[in-house]
Amino acid sequence: MQSSEQYAAGLPRKRMAAGVLFRGEDDRVLLVEPSYKPNWELPGGVVEANEAPWVAAARELREELGAERPIGRLLAVDHVHAYDGRLEGMIFVFDGGVVTEADLAAFTFPDGEILSVGLYSLTDVRARVKPLLADRLTAALDAVHEGTTALCEHGVRVA
Repeated sequence: MQSSEQYAAGLPRKRMAAGVLFRGEDDRVLLVEPSYKPNWELPGGVVEANEAPWVAAARELREELGAERPIGRLLAVDHVHAYDGRLEGMIFVFDGGVVTEADLAAFTFPDGEILSVGLYSLTDVRARVKPLLADRLTAALDAVHEGTTALCEHGVRVA
């Protein structure tokens, strides 16, 4: 008979990440320009061991933008297939609410990971991010307007 430790050790593992969707009043979305890769991203990052996704989102905002802001409701959950040498994963997108130009100017980049931020239309987003993220952002923005949570499979909304 297997011990509970043996059983747990044999369970599958998934990577997790959490991001925050900020938007302007005109539905442009906030993207961050990372210093370590060419594609822009949502503010957010990896969920650490023993950390809840919403706690990770708040931590990443402090680390990347020097911001203490409330994390809103869950907008999207995306099950991402394994690709580019990455394990399959679960990505959580939380609502950050509406930001103004003054809010953008107040963001700081304390850890040097982020070079800049900006608000972009979904058309402009597609030129800056990977298609997978562009699809996820579209689903999350739709969820804002619908008052729902979007369920996605590798970026594509399924519910």
